[in-house]
Amino acid sequence: MSDQTQPNKRQPVAYLNERFLNSPDARALRILAEYLWPLAHFRREKVRDTVVFFGSARVQEDGPLGQYYKDARTLAYLLTEWADQFTNSTYRFVVCSGGGPGIMEAANRGAYDAKGKTVGLNIGLPFEQLPNPYITSELNFEFHYFFMRKFWFAYLSKALVVFPGGFGTMDELMELLTLTQTQKLAKKMAIVLYGSQYWKEIINFDALVKYGTISPEDLNLFQYADDPQHAFELLKQALMTYALQPETPETPSISKSRNPQRPAGTA
Repeated sequence: MSDQTQPNKRQPVAYLNERFLNSPDARALRILAEYLWPLAHFRREKVRDTVVFFGSARVQEDGPLGQYYKDARTLAYLLTEWADQFTNSTYRFVVCSGGGPGIMEAANRGAYDAKGKTVGLNIGLPFEQLPNPYITSELNFEFHYFFMRKFWFAYLSKALVVFPGGFGTMDELMELLTLTQTQKLAKKMAIVLYGSQYWKEIINFDALVKYGTISPEDLNLFQYADDPQHAFELLKQALMTYALQPETPETPSISKSRNPQRPAGTA
């Protein structure tokens, strides 16, 4: 009798093999995907740079801290309306948030009210943080890795506004302060802490200077604001000074560089 073995079943190619893609062996591919997917969308949507809003997901418009929600919405509106004058081949100073509720929703909502593009960098959490409805659909991203989400906060950002928040907000704030302090960003970034009473009570920066764990000049890395108009003026002055200068070859824009040697906003 002849050997009539059956041919093996055809397997999917590796990049379509869901079991492989979700395995530890493919972790590097998943990380790379969380870089390349947003990069492709930012290029397609011609987003050149952003202004990032951080703040608590627990702040509700009609809650005890509702004024912060209203102020974040107003500030995002003012910023988006002002930035529209610089829209040409690219979109400048696009409001970007963590994509969830609270202050994040308020920021996206303010930009939406001003008819501007707005970015949401959402992340999957055990209690399921859903993206808010005001994010531009083509700029609504979902992340698994916190560090890749943080990368995208820093990548295009030209300024940062930090409203009252908890562990996540402070983690993100300290990350950006550290990158700025250690000059790991190939750009100058304005950092505004919104709500001076809150931040001065939560973080005693003067005590850090007193004990020598930071330098006195490190206090110049950020400024305080307590109303939307003041925060807007601080941001506008910084953006006009640092971000509206002619680009140099060392700081390529995301929209112009098809194959950047390094991220446009990082060293």
